[in-house]
Amino acid sequence: MESILSPTPAPAAGSPAAPDLAAIKAKQQSTWSAGDYAVIGTTLQIVGETLCEAAGVSAGERVLDVACGNGNAALAAARRFADVTGVDYVPSLLDRARARAAADGLALELRHGDAEALPFGDGTFDVALSTFGVMFTPDQPRAARELLRVCRSGGRIALASWTPEGFIGKVFQTVGRHVPPPPGLRPPSAWGTEQRLDELFGHAAREVRATRRDHVFRYRSAAHWIEVFRTWYGPIHRAFLALAPDARAGLERDLTALLEEQNAARDGTLAVPGTYLEAVIVRA
Repeated sequence: MESILSPTPAPAAGSPAAPDLAAIKAKQQSTWSAGDYAVIGTTLQIVGETLCEAAGVSAGERVLDVACGNGNAALAAARRFADVTGVDYVPSLLDRARARAAADGLALELRHGDAEALPFGDGTFDVALSTFGVMFTPDQPRAARELLRVCRSGGRIALASWTPEGFIGKVFQTVGRHVPPPPGLRPPSAWGTEQRLDELFGHAAREVRATRRDHVFRYRSAAHWIEVFRTWYGPIHRAFLALAPDARAGLERDLTALLEEQNAARDGTLAVPGTYLEAVIVRA
């Protein structure tokens, strides 16, 4: 099985076969439906709150959370009394977002849809958000065009994306050494670089503001992190399933080594800073 996480270079000029993006997307959808990403997603809520502050989300604004998962950024925007819609292609995650909104007494419209073909008209939204979501689309230029299309002139596109050199970027690389990624795709973590954002959005932006931030993964231990991600995080869940038992042990060893190397805790627990790029793009 191929990994959807790991970096792989773009195909060289004259490469004989372009990637089958439709097949890759179908595989990705199945992967993100495995496990239960909401278990991980709830631990990342602070990123949605911080992103809404960076984007200046205000009461009454029309806000779209793209690849919303279990609703972190959407809920953060709704807490600021915005008019919020979330879209994702995994129905079970939309159900989780719906339950969270009901529990918090927040109004959300949730739609099943594809980040590369958003079911909304041009210029519908004042703000388009995505936290660790749209970065995983196989057709990055198409996803960027859709964000630009549905965001009005003068509106903001605000993204949180893991960086290549940060902890999650290293996790992607580690998994990729055991379960190779689909050939010919740009790595998801490219969204966590100013260069790639300029390629995708610079031509249609009045301004691009980018800030590196850390989200600290706090778990009981390296073994606890692996247990949680192996059980609930679809891409790692599927990567372990794809390997023979001895190869699974090798992946676990490599992840443990990475976690222990990155651990900043001094109390016997795990506290690993994961760097991400917070970007706010002002639409021309």
